[in-house]
Amino acid sequence: MQQRRSLDQTARFGAPRGLRHRPAPGKNLPPAGCLAAVLAALCLLAAGPASAARLKDVADLQGARANQLVGYGLVVGLSGSGDGTQAEFTIQSIVNMMERMGINVDPNAVKVKNVAGVMVTAQLPPFAKVGQKIDVLVSSMGDAKSLQGGTLLLTPLKGVDGQVYALAQGAVSLGGFGAGGAGAGVQKNHLTAGRIPNGATVERQVPLALDGKGELRLTLHRPDFTTAHRAAGAVNRALGAPLARALDAETLAVAVPPAYRDDVVGFLARVETVEVAVDNRARVVLDERTGTVVMGSQVRLSTVAVAHGNLSIQIRETPRVSQPPPFSRGQTVVTPETQVGVKEEAGGLVVLDTGATIGELVRALNAVGVTPRDLIAILHSVKAAGALQADLEVI
Repeated sequence: MQQRRSLDQTARFGAPRGLRHRPAPGKNLPPAGCLAAVLAALCLLAAGPASAARLKDVADLQGARANQLVGYGLVVGLSGSGDGTQAEFTIQSIVNMMERMGINVDPNAVKVKNVAGVMVTAQLPPFAKVGQKIDVLVSSMGDAKSLQGGTLLLTPLKGVDGQVYALAQGAVSLGGFGAGGAGAGVQKNHLTAGRIPNGATVERQVPLALDGKGELRLTLHRPDFTTAHRAAGAVNRALGAPLARALDAETLAVAVPPAYRDDVVGFLARVETVEVAVDNRARVVLDERTGTVVMGSQVRLSTVAVAHGNLSIQIRETPRVSQPPPFSRGQTVVTPETQVGVKEEAGGLVVLDTGATIGELVRALNAVGVTPRDLIAILHSVKAAGALQADLEVI
């Protein structure tokens, strides 16, 4: 009993508050140098009070949103790297375009490799005005090998309502290149998708009037009742009047004072700089492909004991040749000699008390020498045991 008490006291002095390390009998703990290997793959947010952020960084004005635009067009001027004869829609598009220009052509006679059918996409930003330039993305639809050196012909870009909001045209920029011969080739970046900076001109704008509004609504990026309540209180303290109220976990309604009815932009500029103490749900994000673990500061643990060990199996085969005596009728025979070795490492037992923080968990697991992938497996098991008070999200 005295020996066990001594081990527990030694472990408590070497461990963070609320943790007790119990090494396996006859085994020493791994060196502390393994801490750097785990921390290199672990992005850990320090525990502490909720961080403050400007309201403009955690919420958007309801209605002030970007709109997606899409259109179909042709990229011409390619050096034999366009669509082949299998892409019938490209040939049909060429014929239709030529007919609109007053040139009659036989579709069966159209065999060009310098043209590619593409989809053109763009994002119409909020408050965009007629004549404003926006960027467009061009992506091949057929079997074109490259859009290098191509030029997009005039393409109307439509919204979901079928209205044309922008017109796109210009030289396609790939940001890469490709070259090759009969036996080898070299390529940098993707050659069948490109970008045209300022390649579209806005022709229709989405109406959004702010002046005269009696109430504005802000939408939080991450719905949370605590953050919404804090945001309403912070806005009211900054304005000196009860103008803001939280409608739900995501929406914040702010009444516009009569003095600002003709200057809603100035009122918004004042509101969006208010700092809010942001609060989020406890969340642990795991990326098993790269071994990355990201943990929030609000993660807490219930009392749980964790033991983790490694099992390695090594199989070695050595060929043995059996040679018959000279002048005998025997045959040379090769027989494999197999050696199998199994090694199971004893894992240290870590006891985590109720209320232990995630920082204490990481320091304790580093003390027993876990790797980032071991940490992922341990967190899965701790969550399955119901001891991890957080959302476990695997990406």
